[in-house]
Amino acid sequence: MFEKLKQFATAMKTRLVVLYLAVRDPRTPWYARALGILVVAYALSPIDLIPDFIPVFGLLDDLLLVPIGLWLVDRMIPAQVRRECMERAKELKPPSASKAGAALILIVWVAAAAWIVDVVLQRI
Repeated sequence: MFEKLKQFATAMKTRLVVLYLAVRDPRTPWYARALGILVVAYALSPIDLIPDFIPVFGLLDDLLLVPIGLWLVDRMIPAQVRRECMERAKELKPPSASKAGAALILIVWVAAAAWIVDVVLQRI
């Protein structure tokens, strides 16, 4: 069972790389790009909708939302683009987490939260 989970995780990393490459391809429709950016950002974000420390539900959102998002965007990407990106992804090494990337994502999430709080406080 552990081996199957490891294979699933490796497949998800590869699919994220394929999605990243497809989002950058000009032949990909704008709506697939937009959703693809959201899926990649959520998958790489250190902040989740449900924090990981909450038993079961914390990891469940990652196990459901990311694969569903990948599946949806995969259906929106033209077949030729998907094939080419898959070939390129096999040649690339999967990206590792960087502190600068995590800091950038954290700044974006904090800015979004501050904006939401500001909007709510103005309405009250």
